[in-house]
Amino acid sequence: MGQVTASAAIQINAAPEAVTAALVDYANVREGLLPENYRDYRVDEGGTGAGTVVHWILQATEKRQRDVLADVTVAGDTITETDRNSTMVTTYRVTAAGSGSQVETTTTWKGAGGIGGFFEKTFAPKGLNRIQTALLTNLKNRLES
Repeated sequence: MGQVTASAAIQINAAPEAVTAALVDYANVREGLLPENYRDYRVDEGGTGAGTVVHWILQATEKRQRDVLADVTVAGDTITETDRNSTMVTTYRVTAAGSGSQVETTTTWKGAGGIGGFFEKTFAPKGLNRIQTALLTNLKNRLES
């Protein structure tokens, strides 16, 4: 088993506080940012920031899906979603950049072993990067409109 990592970043013409507020609003904002790869989204506890528990199905490919039940923590400029159902952890880091913000997201998990693990480590990050980029683009469009 090797660690698999996917990441994406975007610049947004909005203050870091506004970007963070949008990202941690799982009750009202987050669902509207999710690309079509996400389904069955729901907030199980909380709804804003640390202590939130959120669920979704991530349809990574036509045949591969992941049932995510994530605990949300917030520490400084970093929002972390830790999946109770797997080793998957996604972080969003929001920092000041010029007159706006830089948002970086990284997802890691322990991949499969053997030949399946080789293919997972090779191809899964590219697919997840496309999904992350779509989410960040939706966030940018929402905050800059």
